[in-house]
Amino acid sequence: MNMKHISKTYLLLLCTAFFLMSGCSKWSDEKRNIYQPPVTVANPISESAPLHGSIKGTMLAGKTYIVDGDVTINAGDTVFVQPGAHINVTNRAGIFVQGSLISLGSQNAPIWFTVDSLQKLKNDAPNQDMSKDPATSGGWAGIYCAASCPMLILKWTHIEFAGFAITDAQGQSVAQKSGTAFSILFQNPNGIFVMEDSWLYGGVDDPIRISNGRICFMRNTFEKGGLHGGDCLNCKGGTVGDMAYNLFVGMATNGQKASNKGQPTGAAQTNIRMWNNTFIADGYRQIQVGRGGDIDFEEGAKGMAYNNLMVNCKFGIRIVSNPAADTANIQYGYNYSYGDSLSVVNQIYPTNSSGSGGWTRPQPTDIPDYTTFLSPSYQYGDDYDGSSIAGKNNPMFINFPLPVPGNIPIQGIQAVGNYDFRLQQSSPAIGKGYTGFAPLAAVPTDAMYGATEITPPGRDIGAFQFDGTGNQHYPH
Repeated sequence: MNMKHISKTYLLLLCTAFFLMSGCSKWSDEKRNIYQPPVTVANPISESAPLHGSIKGTMLAGKTYIVDGDVTINAGDTVFVQPGAHINVTNRAGIFVQGSLISLGSQNAPIWFTVDSLQKLKNDAPNQDMSKDPATSGGWAGIYCAASCPMLILKWTHIEFAGFAITDAQGQSVAQKSGTAFSILFQNPNGIFVMEDSWLYGGVDDPIRISNGRICFMRNTFEKGGLHGGDCLNCKGGTVGDMAYNLFVGMATNGQKASNKGQPTGAAQTNIRMWNNTFIADGYRQIQVGRGGDIDFEEGAKGMAYNNLMVNCKFGIRIVSNPAADTANIQYGYNYSYGDSLSVVNQIYPTNSSGSGGWTRPQPTDIPDYTTFLSPSYQYGDDYDGSSIAGKNNPMFINFPLPVPGNIPIQGIQAVGNYDFRLQQSSPAIGKGYTGFAPLAAVPTDAMYGATEITPPGRDIGAFQFDGTGNQHYPH
C-alpha cells in the first residue's frame, strides 16, 4: 500500500470519527502535553535544491528549504513539516494547498515560513512608518488553501511577511481572483483549520481569511496585520469554531471578525466563540470610517465574547446593526477596556456619530463599570463623555508602558518587541473572568491532526493567565 493511499485512508477514518464525535464535547481529565507534538516521517523532502511545482512528503527537522517558485500540494497529498524546519520563500512565490499541510513545530523548535532577506530588516521599535515597513510589503504570496483542502494544521509555526497579491494563474488553482492579498486562506466548509501556539507577523489585507470551515485558533500572537485595512482573523459565512488566548498587537482593523456573508448552500451559520484574548492598539490603519478595533460581529453571525482585554484600541466590541449580526444569539460580557485618551474611552461602546455604532450594549460585568460614566438616559449608539475613566483601571502588564509615553502615540506600538503582556500579581484583571460556558470544540482533539488542547475559559481576563496557562509567548 503506497503512502498516498495510506494518507487518504487515514483522513477518511479521521473525518468519520470526528463527525461521530462532534455531538459530544466532553473534556478529558487526562492532562495533555501541549508542547511536544508527535513527529511523522514519510517520503522525506530534500533540501538540496530549491522547491517549486508539486510537492508531498515530509520537510525534515532542522533543515532549511528554499522555495523559489510556487509550490502546490495536490489533492490527496500531504506535506508534513517537522520541528525546526526553516522555509525561506523567494521570488514572491506562494504555497497552494489542494491536499493537506500539517506544520508541527514545538516550543523549543518552532517552524518558520518567512523571507530571510526581510527578516533581517525587522524593526519592532515604536513609531514605524507602516507604509515602509517590510511587515506590510508582501514578501511572498502566502498559504492559499483550495476548497478541496481537508486540513490545515499550524502548531508552533511562524508565518511572516506574506500577503503579496496573487496573479490570475495563481488564483485559478484556489478559485480566487487576481489581486487577492491574504497571508492565509482557508475555504473548505467540511475541512478543519487549526492554528495554535503560532505567530503571524505582518500582512497586506486580511492576514487570515476563513471563507468557511471548522476552526480552532488557540494561544497565538499576531502583529502588524494589514496595511490600510483587513481584519486579522476574518471569518465569513459557514465558519464555526473557537478563538481564545490570542494576542493581537497593531492590527489595521479588527483582531477578530465574524460575518455570515457568503454562506454556502448547506453550510452552517457562522458561529464563533471568542474568549480570553488580548488586543493592543488595534484599528488605526483602517482607512474606512467607523471600522476597526478588536472584536466585530456582523451580517448574520452569532457567537460569544467573554474575558477579552482591550487596551488603547480605536473602538470597543462592535456588534453591527446594518447589516445586522444575529443579535439574539450573541452573548458577551466580562470584557475589560482601557484607554489612555478620550478618543479611546469615548468608543468603548461604539457610537453612531463615529460611524461605528450598532447594537453593542453595556454589560453589568464590564470593566470599567459603565454606570460610572454613562448617564441613566444613555441609549446604545449615543455619544457619551468617558473622560472620568481615561487612564484608569490599568491592567498592569509585567512590561508594557501604560499610560503610553508622550513621545509615542497610542497607535505607535504595533509589535510585541520586548514587551511582556502577562499580568502582575496586583492586576485588577485577575479573578474577573467568567468560566460558565464551554468551547464549541468544532475540530477534533489530536496532537497531530487536530487541536492539541482547546484551553477552556480562564478565571483571569486576557490571553495570559496568572497561573501560567493560556498564551505561552512570553520571555522564558
